[in-house]
Amino acid sequence: MATMTSRPGVSWTSLALPAVLLVGLAGVLAVKTDLVGTTPAGHVLDEPQTIEIAPRKFTYRESGEFFRNGFAVDGPVKDDVMRRPLTITKYQVTASDYAHCVADGACAPAEPGFTPVDATRTPATGVSYDDAMAYAAWLSERTGEIWTLPSDRDLAFAAGARFPDDALGVDLDSTNPADRWLADYRREAGRKASRDPVPQPLGQFGENEFGLADFAGNVWEWTATCNRRVNLDKAGRVVNDASSCGIYVASGKHRAAMSSFVRNPKGGGCAVGVPPDNVGFRLVKDTRWYAPLLAALKERGIPL
Repeated sequence: MATMTSRPGVSWTSLALPAVLLVGLAGVLAVKTDLVGTTPAGHVLDEPQTIEIAPRKFTYRESGEFFRNGFAVDGPVKDDVMRRPLTITKYQVTASDYAHCVADGACAPAEPGFTPVDATRTPATGVSYDDAMAYAAWLSERTGEIWTLPSDRDLAFAAGARFPDDALGVDLDSTNPADRWLADYRREAGRKASRDPVPQPLGQFGENEFGLADFAGNVWEWTATCNRRVNLDKAGRVVNDASSCGIYVASGKHRAAMSSFVRNPKGGGCAVGVPPDNVGFRLVKDTRWYAPLLAALKERGIPL
């Protein structure tokens, strides 16, 4: 009869330690080879005011266009968990801050529109997704930190009770197109443009339960989330999920899908429905110690 011998279990620490050492070595090599800079470029800027939102469980309706058996349906409500704190700017990027990037030659001028009384206290508008990405890259260089656009998920987490629910509220099993037409009509009617679309000073629309200011006011916010078209079968299972990364989600009073180059949503470029009054943005700060390495690898086209 064969003798069975027990083998000692592999501890978590014995597996994690080599990985940590490897990542640490990669970080040192990255700095030594100038893959990751050690100091900000040019005059160092003060960082924008941020808030830190503690990890928690949260629920939100997924973004995208969902179809079941050929009919438009509501996206699924997802239970999610944010496992680490989110550091996000308390306010949207101001017209004055964006103008500094333009003056540095790193950002394209915003599309002319409303003239703010105080550019230091008014959100930047007339900016595209591409403009917002350029600003994030510039701010990262000038502060020595890693700044990015938030994802739709990030904003759902940060906005809390203020995040919109885009539900049509139509029975999933309904095959009557009129039900969806009426539901869509009511929803779009409720999304009328603001009576006063002029961008308001910071703080005008108050704060949510976490201290995030002005979300769902009259300035929508670009996200890094690509627009999706998802087809479901009769049982609700995903048949295909296609993302269009030339069109991005902007979130505010409602979600809007817009082309990345659009600066004025009312001039076209909003995929469907009532366009936003204005579009601006805020940023999240990646506080992970290895964030500069990840950003440098991504910049060089190295898949992660």
